[in-house]
Amino acid sequence: MEKTRQKVAALGECMIELFRRPDRSLTMGFGGDTLNTAVYLARLGVPVDYVTALGDDPHSDVMAAAWEAEGVGTGPVLRVPGRVPGLYMIETDDKGERRFLYWRDSAPARDLFVLPQSPALIEALEGYDLLYLSGISLAIWGERGRGILFLLLDRLRARGGRVAFDTNWRPRLWPDKETARRAYDEMLRRTDIALPGVPDLHDLYGDATPEAVLERVEAAGVPEIVLKLDPPGCIVVGPCDQPPCPRILVPAERVETVVDTTAAGDSFSAGYLAARLAGRAPVEAARSAHRLAATVIQHRGAIIPREATAALRDQAAT
Repeated sequence: MEKTRQKVAALGECMIELFRRPDRSLTMGFGGDTLNTAVYLARLGVPVDYVTALGDDPHSDVMAAAWEAEGVGTGPVLRVPGRVPGLYMIETDDKGERRFLYWRDSAPARDLFVLPQSPALIEALEGYDLLYLSGISLAIWGERGRGILFLLLDRLRARGGRVAFDTNWRPRLWPDKETARRAYDEMLRRTDIALPGVPDLHDLYGDATPEAVLERVEAAGVPEIVLKLDPPGCIVVGPCDQPPCPRILVPAERVETVVDTTAAGDSFSAGYLAARLAGRAPVEAARSAHRLAATVIQHRGAIIPREATAALRDQAAT
């Protein structure tokens, strides 16, 4: 990517977050995969809007105000009278691995593309330079919403806009794997920067190795791929003038004590995209992404204290 000021938006759902502590007390915040990425993009100096639908309740007001305080634009957020956001609870084990419980079936974000206000929003989104979304976004919008999304992405790309996609696979959000595979296939064909995870596409498609995942994403025509590995690390592929592009392994930062892996992948996406938007090469962007993710997993919750990420902003832009 060239180092220019681009109009960026992240699309998806933010929910109320309840974190249950070992003493069974609860703390309340907010989170959602693409919202987490938007917040970390803003902290890294990227002007970014968040695109979702909220209710007209006090919790929706607090959430939108918190995003604005983080520097995330809320102009494209739709408000739906009589509705409330979804909710999820996080529990973590002694290794920092998390378990989620969700209450989200009637959340307004599910209707983002089919509300009375949606046509004006869709027209506005066509003017962005980069749209970022995830597999969770695809799942919650349903067949009708996805069809509208794909038409939007076609128009955006036809005028030179780009699309970044994190595979974030959550099987419980889909009616069956066949439906999910069709949606992912359609999405990858409309993706310029793919951020797939090996566990995601292993479970969805049965791709058993990183090489098989890369072959699938490359076959969809994606010009730039950052494959997230398990154990942590990534393989960067493209963009290049003469495919096949070289595959470059970029190891993750070593972290002695993992506190909470929530938003590790979301922050990785933010670190990568921020560095690429600043004009850095893909391998250097992947290193920046690893640094941010390593910082995030040493704190509790999806959105960590702002001071913990302050030092990374200048690194992402240089």
